[in-house]
This record gives sequence, structure tokens and C-alpha cells, in this order.
Amino acid sequence: MHVRIYKFALWAGLSAIAAGCTAPGPLQVSSPNGELTVVLTLQEGTPHYRIELSGRPLLAPSRLGFSFKNAAALRENLEIAASSSSSFDETWEQPWGEVRHIRNHYNQLRVELKETQQPGRRLDIVFRAFDDGVGFRYEIPEQENLNDFEIMDEHTEFALTGAHRSWWIPAYGIERYEYLYRETPADQIEVVHTPLTMETKDGIFLSIHEAALADYAAMTLKNTGGNVLEADLVPWLDGSKVKGSSPLKTPWRTIQVARKPGDLITSYLILNLNEPNRLADVSWIEPGKYVGIWWGMHLGVYSWASGEKHGATTARTKKYIDFAAENGFAGVLVEGWNEGWDGDWMVNGHKFKFSTPYPDYDIEELSRYAAEKGVRLIGHHETSFGIDNYESQLDEAFAFAQRLGINRIKTGYVGNRVKPKQWQHGQYMVRHYRKVVEKAAEYGIMLNVHEPIKDTGIRRTYPNMMTREGGRGMEYSAWSGDGGNPPDHTVLLPFTRMLSGPFDFTPGIFDLLFEEAKPDNRVNSTLAKQLAYYVVIYSPMQMAADLIENYSGQPAFQFIRDVPCDWEETLVLHAQIGDFVTFARKDRNGPDWYIGSITDENARSLEAELAFLDAGTRYLAEIYADGPHGDWQGNPYDIEIRRELVDSSSKLTLRLAAGGGQAIRLRPATEQEIAELSK
Repeated sequence: MHVRIYKFALWAGLSAIAAGCTAPGPLQVSSPNGELTVVLTLQEGTPHYRIELSGRPLLAPSRLGFSFKNAAALRENLEIAASSSSSFDETWEQPWGEVRHIRNHYNQLRVELKETQQPGRRLDIVFRAFDDGVGFRYEIPEQENLNDFEIMDEHTEFALTGAHRSWWIPAYGIERYEYLYRETPADQIEVVHTPLTMETKDGIFLSIHEAALADYAAMTLKNTGGNVLEADLVPWLDGSKVKGSSPLKTPWRTIQVARKPGDLITSYLILNLNEPNRLADVSWIEPGKYVGIWWGMHLGVYSWASGEKHGATTARTKKYIDFAAENGFAGVLVEGWNEGWDGDWMVNGHKFKFSTPYPDYDIEELSRYAAEKGVRLIGHHETSFGIDNYESQLDEAFAFAQRLGINRIKTGYVGNRVKPKQWQHGQYMVRHYRKVVEKAAEYGIMLNVHEPIKDTGIRRTYPNMMTREGGRGMEYSAWSGDGGNPPDHTVLLPFTRMLSGPFDFTPGIFDLLFEEAKPDNRVNSTLAKQLAYYVVIYSPMQMAADLIENYSGQPAFQFIRDVPCDWEETLVLHAQIGDFVTFARKDRNGPDWYIGSITDENARSLEAELAFLDAGTRYLAEIYADGPHGDWQGNPYDIEIRRELVDSSSKLTLRLAAGGGQAIRLRPATEQEIAELSK
């Protein structure tokens, strides 16, 4: 449940300025620690903001405002009608997440603007300054002169102070968010998705994104020259960006700021800018690991379509249910179970039926069998962008799942444009994705969304929105013509895609080479790195993605059995964007800690201090490390499993092979283990 531990709000500083009076000096608000300051000014009637860090420019003056269809722009001839300031401080509890408790502490400035000329329209801008960044949004108050409207452009700028080192993926591509990250100076950016991560020449790390995206177009960023980025909203088919009416609140535009790259990861500013939990009861929302009939389709061993290679059969699903029950997994995902997959399913979205199984998939019997074993089926709804078809069946499909005890559903939206050719990230689809989340909550269903709208923190408001894809996941290693995800891809993700939220990356591949099924592809990592992903790549629904037969007789599989996917605390021990990262996370439901460390194509050794462990307690470190001859190219299976005693004063040397990683479980040692290992 959503629990506020403490909360403090102070409202002060209200000032009203009569129309026609001389404009006041700059308005500003600083973060609680005083290091970040946002300053708002009017330059010839156009609002601009700038951000300073410890008195030094972080963002140069950047303009604000809108252009409308069939109406004058709202970005000129403005004056400050009133302003107010406030402070807020609370600590709230996540029902699940990377950490249990999050502090939400900010100072706020609200500025009310009004046109000096007719028709005298009004526009409010709200800034919140946190110690870890800034969020701001527009609010268009209800008013006669600005009732129904179409926004043609949002003129929000981010004027950088230099051509910062930047990590980004392109926007408007056919693969949506599923691209490898590029690293360039900021002046070489064209149009990119957010989060956009940057490092200044002074070693300050920035991430530009958005929070609380609802009934609005997603924001991309375009380079307008001179190191200036501007919001580029994804349009409707007719060219307008947002169709709305007053009152309207935009999503928050966010700039996360850190002196160390790891501090970007442990910033929860995006969540703090979302509304609290709207669901009265969240006791049914439970993180959990799962297996599934999925990887075999990507390898071509099984098919989604019916026929001889059909993966979703009753007999095969029972084997997966047995495996899940024997190994402590909460669910079994089955793709290709329902009618609609035959033919070219990627363009036949109108054919899918979400409560009609294929004849060789006895879903009634399988649901009964799973319940008997203490496991649940995970439903799968691929839409192929047949949005009208899916929405017409939503209630029927969710009621069908609810009746069968299926309380987790993976949705899919393979495709690039929705008929009639609306962009996947425009307002049309933002509305759809939210509709599905709200409808799922009505039926007590948790969601894992593939080909999603990007995460902007709505999991705080709707905790049944568990995880999503929205990035280049493991499946690219099975079939991508570029050879799959390179070793540095997953050491970029925590600083880029994953700043937005959980990622269903689908780790845990043990057959790394699959010479028979796909001889031209492979997974570009070591086996130990696959284990480390369970700590590094956060998801509250975490898959052991390989064919279950590939886990048979594998001692390393014990780590996947043990590792949880719900955390009390998260620490970043080492962080260098694109090179290496080390996480330490504490189990929310027990005393154990877990460490995951991964590297790029370069081997390296890192020292991990264990000061986070409870003082006075001896722990057993169960270590899954790259072997002495391990290498992602030449010897990916070389793994060393060992145990040693540690405590809060200990240091562990993490030896990472090229393309490798290390996974460690730290649990309180028994007296017998202490005696045995102390000899």
C-alpha cells in the first residue's frame, strides 16, 4: 500500500502583480540543499528559464511557450500576473520497487503569466527544484479565451552550455525505442528519444526526460543548433501535436543532475513527480520471476502460429508449469496460445482473438493444473497494432483471464504505425496505453508491456503497471543481422533507458551459442554476466528466458532460483557509463544482499567494499564469477562458483572477464558454515 511516513508543506511568498505594472525582477527557486537554482525571466515578453549548479550555469536561458492551430502563439507579450512559492517534504513507501522508501523533498515556484494584449490568455508554469534535479510543467487554466485547442508546437528549450558528451537513440525509427545507443557530442544529435543522458566537460551528469505522461504526446528532442535542444512532440496524422481543452496540465519536463553517474541511477525524481497510488487495494500486486514458451520462437525452434512447430501446446505448457513449481517461479508465460497468429501476424492485428485458444492449447485444464502446482499462467495479448480490435475485446479478454486465475498479462504492439498511420508515441497511443492500464487494474491484472510507450513513472500511480520493454532486449541476440547486442549495450542501459523505469530485458540465457538453431547469431556475454543481469537490470517481473532444458544440471542456475526481484535498498558501488557498473541490492523480504557487476568488452577488476552489511554479522558470500579463462568470445561458459566468509569490513575483488560479470549472494552464515569455512 501507499504509506506516507512524514509530510511537510509550507506555502508562502504569494505576490500579485497588477496588469500594466512594471515587470518584477527574475523569479527563482532553489533546491533544499541550495545547490540547484532555477531562474525565470521575461525577455521582451517571452518567458525563459535557466538552471545554475552551485552558482555556475547548467542550462543557459531557454525559452518556453506554445503555438496553436488557428490561434496566436502563447509565448510572447506575456507578463507575470502572480507568483507563489512553497516547500514540500514527505517519505512514501513503494508497494514494490528498487527501494522501499522514497523521500520526496522539493521547493516549488508557481508563476502565473498573462498576455498584455487581447485576448489576455493565461498560462501557468510550475517549477520544482529537488536536490537531484528539476521538474517543470505548464498548466493552462480554464478560461473563455482558451477552451478547446490544438497545440502545434511546444516551444520548450534546453539550452546546453556546451556540446556535452551524449548517449542517445534516434526518434521516429521503425524499431521504436529498440536501438543501440550512440555516443556523440550533443551538437551531433538530430531528433532523439528521452531519457537523453549527457556528461559536461566539468564532469556533471544530466538526464533529460519527462514524468507523468498522460493524454499528451510523448516528447522527443530535436537539435535546433547552437547546442539548443527543443521539445518535439510526436504528432497526430493531421500534424497537430496535442488535442486538448482547458484546464490542462502537461507532463513534467525533467532534468536530473548528478556529480557521479551512479547518482543518476538512484534518483527517484521521475517517480516523485507522479501522483500517489490511485488503487485502493494493492495486496494482489506481487513481483515474481517467470519462465515461458518464448525464446524457442525467437530461435525458430517453435512457432507462434499453429501447426507442427506450434509452441503453445498443452503438453509443453505442463512441462513448463512443472519446472516453475519445482524451482520456485511464480508464473509461466505462453505466447502463441490464441487465434490470430496464422499468416502474416505482424500485419493482421484485426484477426487476434484474446479469449479463443488454439485447439491444442487447453487453457481451462492448464489453469487448473497451474493452480494445483501453486503457479499461475501469464497471459499474452499481441495486438500487432490492431488497436480498435484490441479495445473492442478488452473487457471480455480481461474477464476471461480473471476467471482463469491469470493475473499477469504481457501485451505486445509489434509495428510502427497504428491505422490510420498514427505514431505509436503520439497522443492517440498514449491514451490507449493508459486505458489498458486502468482497465487491467479493474480486473486485478498486472501488466508487462512490450513495444510500449516509454516509462514516465506512472507505476507510482498505477502499481499494476509492473514492467515494460521499450528498449533493445535479449531477443536481438537470437536473430538480429548486426550480430545481436554487443557487450557494452547492457552497461549503457542503466544510465539511459533504465533511468525511466523497470525493463523486461529477459535475461538468463545459458545456451549462449545455439549453433544448431541460429548458427549466425549468439549471445555476446559470459554465463556469469547473464546471472549478474538479475541484479543490474531491474524488473519486478523477471524472466528466466532460456529453454528450460538448458537449465538442467547447471549449478549456476541456483543463483536465478535464489535472487529476488523486489528490493529494500539499492546501492551503486561502481559506475562508468558504457564501461562497467556494480549494483548492491537488499532483499525486501529478508536479510540477504545481492551484488551484480558487469563490464563491456574489456576485462577489469573492481574492489567492492561491503560496509553496507550489518555490523557484527558474518555473511556467506556465494560467488558466481567468470573463470580464469573466461572471455565472451573465446570461452563464455567458464564460470567459477565458490563460497567465502565476509563481514562489513571486508572487500571483495570482482574479477570481470571481457564481456563478463559477477553475481554474488550475501546471506547471514550459520554457525556450522562459519566453523567449516574458518578451518
